[in-house]
Amino acid sequence: MMTSPEFFRKHMGEILANIKSQVPDHHFEFTDPFWVLVAAMLSHRTRDEVTDSAARSLYIRYKKCEELAKASYDEVLMLIHNVGFRSVKARRIIEAARFLSEHHGCKVPPDLDSLIEIAGVGRKTANVVLADAFGIPAIAVDTHVHRISNRIGFSDSGDPAEVEKDLEKIVPRSMWVGFNPALVEFGKHVCLPRKPRCSICSIRRFCNYNRDLTS
Repeated sequence: MMTSPEFFRKHMGEILANIKSQVPDHHFEFTDPFWVLVAAMLSHRTRDEVTDSAARSLYIRYKKCEELAKASYDEVLMLIHNVGFRSVKARRIIEAARFLSEHHGCKVPPDLDSLIEIAGVGRKTANVVLADAFGIPAIAVDTHVHRISNRIGFSDSGDPAEVEKDLEKIVPRSMWVGFNPALVEFGKHVCLPRKPRCSICSIRRFCNYNRDLTS
């Protein structure tokens, strides 16, 4: 039986505090909204260290949105050669820079509707930019957040958009900024994809997955 949303809402402060106490602070490679956007676009199906390295290579070469908008596909592809789906991402990053240059003066818009107008930018990427670059309350549902939310019982949906809605109902708005980074680190160090480290987990008493294992 799923734990009720009311229970999680009541204990979310304690749950999130325990998660944060068990993992290192999340490393942010960039604070500039444009480069946060680029890194977020690169991150799909790619390890953080590979994403950071690729984004850093692009930054060293181009520095500004205006310069990346004029970049050649082959050069961008070479600079991000280790990321997953690199051919698609190379095109989309250049297209995103061109779109921002043409429609926003190379300024990243701080609102969801405008962000998702950019080719290759979905809700997850847009919410990363809102929260991490602008400090605007938003919950980005990546693979870590999705997996952990399903395991603990925050949501039972396979659709990231539905998971986002479920989380918005139980996570106080004041905790939305920083929620994704905390769960990303938790997913990398404790709630691993294949062999979660339940025996050392500080929130296992709240977790449906752990309860199923021990019942």
